[in-house]
Amino acid sequence: MDILAVAVLVFLVTDPFGNTAIYLAALKNVAPERRLRVTLRELLFALALLMLFLTFGEKILSGLGLSRESTAIAGGIILFVIAMRMIFPGPQGVLGDLPEGEPMLVPLATPALAGPSALAMLMTLRNTYTGELWELYVGVFLAWAATALILLQATALQRYLGPRGLSAIERLTGMLLIMLSVDMLLDNLQSILHISP
Repeated sequence: MDILAVAVLVFLVTDPFGNTAIYLAALKNVAPERRLRVTLRELLFALALLMLFLTFGEKILSGLGLSRESTAIAGGIILFVIAMRMIFPGPQGVLGDLPEGEPMLVPLATPALAGPSALAMLMTLRNTYTGELWELYVGVFLAWAATALILLQATALQRYLGPRGLSAIERLTGMLLIMLSVDMLLDNLQSILHISP
């Protein structure tokens, strides 16, 4: 795994296309002149949470006495569950009901972007990544920047793609995440069972 692979994985987990509708719904009661400022604030909150868990994720895992394989398998399972929700969303969507009023940290920064799946994935990456640590930080930042770019254009994106287009992209993202999660599970099961690929 390299910087680009990390960035793509984090980008898929943060699911900016799926979160476009959530951002629009959460910001509909916010004054138009404040929407950009609120969106930027929530994106920065999300980046801070992602970097916080990337920095201290390894300490959390080692403090709990968890092995590399167990955390990777757990991350794969969480990815799989989130991907299934993206492909087969419930009536309230992936995140359930959204609170009214101007959002502050919840639900846009977390759980929409820096949600349990993204944070668990970062903890897993910190514990299992074999490259340089700075590569993880760069990969996460690139994924966040791409996500921010999409969400800052949420209104135009919804107008251009429409609800069906956004839904189709979210389902495609879910399919990619399922493949990634199954690959993670198989790789680590092979490692535990000492099976050569």
